Amino acid sequence: MKVKSSVKKRCPKCKIVRRRGAVYVICENPRHKQRQGEKQRVNAG
Repeated sequence: MKVKSSVKKRCPKCKIVRRRGAVYVICENPRHKQRQGEKQRVNAG
């Protein structure tokens, strides 16, 4: 998965989704997977 400051669709099958405060591009081609934004860290105490 690529982590980028700007995510873009690379083919007609790419979809942009927002999950857990980050923007993702999901596609059936694994080379097109991208994420924009930080992963949230959970403090366990």
